[in-house]
Amino acid sequence: MKAKNANYNSGCPIAYALGIFGDQWSLLIVRDMAVKGVNTYSELLNGWEGISTNILAQRLKHLEETGIVTKKRDPENWRSFVYELTQKGRDLAPVIAEIVLWSGKYNTADHAMTGTLDKVRMDRKQFEDSIRKGDVP
Repeated sequence: MKAKNANYNSGCPIAYALGIFGDQWSLLIVRDMAVKGVNTYSELLNGWEGISTNILAQRLKHLEETGIVTKKRDPENWRSFVYELTQKGRDLAPVIAEIVLWSGKYNTADHAMTGTLDKVRMDRKQFEDSIRKGDVP
């Protein structure tokens, strides 16, 4: 399967990024891995957003093909896999932080992720550094 971003030949950095994580689900998967420490298929499937199994499988495969995540056998259960963000995936930390701040400014929902927003507002650099190191902020 060809990486989705191969369709964007314009050289535009935004088109490239959207080809990797611009669909409805990919950045949410990255968020769950980076911010919540989720690393298994079942944890991702049971997340807040209600992603379907076929979409999750497709997005994980795409994120793996584009170098955002890696997939390894779970050492505690060889029938399962563990997903981890690569350095390329962890380098999305500033993107995640900026989206959190932007959403915090404009999202008026009572149930918004205020804990994450507070962490970014208090110490954005520490939030980003934690993600880049593979730690949950």
